[in-house]
Amino acid sequence: MPAHLLDRILADPDGLSWAVLWREGQELVEVLVGDVLDLDLLREVPRPRPDLPVLALVPYRQIAERGFDVHDDGTPLRVLSATAYQRLSVDELVAALPQGTVEVDGERFSVSDDDYAATVERVIEEEIGQGEGANFVIRRDVVARTTADPATAALTWLRTLLVDERGAYWSFAVHTPGHTLVGATPERHVSVRDGRVWMNPISGTFRHPSDDPDGTELRESFSAFVKDTKETEELFMVVDEEMKMMAQICSHGGRIAGPYLKQMAHLTHTEYLLDGSSEADVRDVLRLTMFAPTVTGSPMENACTVIRRHEPTGRGYYSGVLALLDLDEEGGERLDAPILIRTAHVDDAGTVTVSAGATLVRHSDPRSEVAETAAKARGMLAALGLRPRRQLRYDVQLATLPGVAEDLAARNESLSPFWLAPQESRPDPELAGRRVLLVDAEDTWTQMLAHMVRHVGMVAEVRRWEQVDEADVLDEDLDLVLYGPGPGDPADQADERVVRLRDLLSARLEAGRPVLAVCLSHQVLADLAGLRIARLSPTNQGVQLPVDLWGTVRRIGFYNTFVARPPAGGVSVAGRPLEVAVHEPDDAVVGLRGPGVASIQGHAESVLSRDGLAALHSLIRHALLGR
Repeated sequence: MPAHLLDRILADPDGLSWAVLWREGQELVEVLVGDVLDLDLLREVPRPRPDLPVLALVPYRQIAERGFDVHDDGTPLRVLSATAYQRLSVDELVAALPQGTVEVDGERFSVSDDDYAATVERVIEEEIGQGEGANFVIRRDVVARTTADPATAALTWLRTLLVDERGAYWSFAVHTPGHTLVGATPERHVSVRDGRVWMNPISGTFRHPSDDPDGTELRESFSAFVKDTKETEELFMVVDEEMKMMAQICSHGGRIAGPYLKQMAHLTHTEYLLDGSSEADVRDVLRLTMFAPTVTGSPMENACTVIRRHEPTGRGYYSGVLALLDLDEEGGERLDAPILIRTAHVDDAGTVTVSAGATLVRHSDPRSEVAETAAKARGMLAALGLRPRRQLRYDVQLATLPGVAEDLAARNESLSPFWLAPQESRPDPELAGRRVLLVDAEDTWTQMLAHMVRHVGMVAEVRRWEQVDEADVLDEDLDLVLYGPGPGDPADQADERVVRLRDLLSARLEAGRPVLAVCLSHQVLADLAGLRIARLSPTNQGVQLPVDLWGTVRRIGFYNTFVARPPAGGVSVAGRPLEVAVHEPDDAVVGLRGPGVASIQGHAESVLSRDGLAALHSLIRHALLGR
């Protein structure tokens, strides 16, 4: 028989606030009953008590805590503080949950297929094509209605998910007044335990064939998926973005393991595991990682602006997180937070909403992205009875198919070894102890750059562009100023950020002090030197290119829409003659160097930069030492 706490819930589902959670790696299901509290800020989330965890429902609008753009739809940051907590087996839970039919009707998409495809085209042309970022996730909703009690409906649907779905990171149902959630999410956002932090970026979506009785089509099409360039690039882009987060919260950045497969009933995804160490409070970890690039895009700050521009309404809890805080044996706080995707939300009026988004990149096909949103919603809609229920034939284990393991492992051959394995710091005796200020131009690549700079022995400080003035960059105690990447058009004189970068670069150059510029700042430097800035078509967003940097070919990751064109003759800036490195296929200036100045168009700090550390080290030595 199930534990008595579940009996209390089943006797009065709507009269209590409760949660039922089955978490990956846990043998038993967790059942919570408790009190509900709505908060303003994540730092207000209360500390759990021994054997009484705290579950936070974090809506997408909470991204405003980071100062990012968002539709404020009023969805509450809600906490369920357990007053009672028990565990039971999955079999006990499934046997006890209701099995009746929950009537759901009136199904419709909030955005039609044609309108969503048109939005995809606009985002590619107006956002990615104008340098606003590498990828963006735009959602649409399936909206329906039920006359059933939301709490009872959620328990019924949870049973279906537990029976039908596989591979979920969390399967759950949560009921609080006015807001009921039920789902089977594949993706961990962030976990903290014993001073270690894990994130699990998932990207790349393989849709299982709907009519494939012996698995033949599944085997053939999956082999092509594993090798697909678009799917691979999507995953690398989100890994890069989550590594920026890891670099902010972890003392030594993060390390990457994988790729792995996340095989579910209707879909299979590829994923990496990111791992680092941090002493930060779990609430700060939550705040600094709002929210996953797999459901927003990159760079994060601009992605939020793009979402607000192209999604007509707020996201509610979609793409937010559930966050379970509990205590370990020594009384230390632990955090486990899955992303709220593949989830149904039910309100008191009986409106059922299932949201899904597609990751839009430079070569996205609009109709394929339409189909992807429908595929991602399918598992939850099947649990609601709006799609046929289907269980994957588990005699087809995709990870064991011939060649799959080798194809997945081959993805790492081109990646940066700096981020793939722990490395001991290797200070350069001529750079050790020297101070560098990194100017963040609204893209936290600078956090990854800072870890690389520290690796060669320098003392690094990162500061946002609004917090830096000319006196700061002329500080006599600074050995180097590294001007960082950011989104946008480097020639846009209406952009206060670009104007500030230009002024800060000019001040340091005219003072004869060492300068290093990356990506957007490289383009601003090139503009100051009189080079023509042009827009690339197609863009180089999330690609690795072999580029000749003054006689040495380096494989570097690029995230750029704009480039500087090579000069017809000699070029200089602030009286300093410059050497130009040109990537011939793009007719693009990929590097500049001269007395006390160096720059690079690509991202040496990217996971995609196999030769990134060596390239960055060389540029720093040139700017500071002239060799």
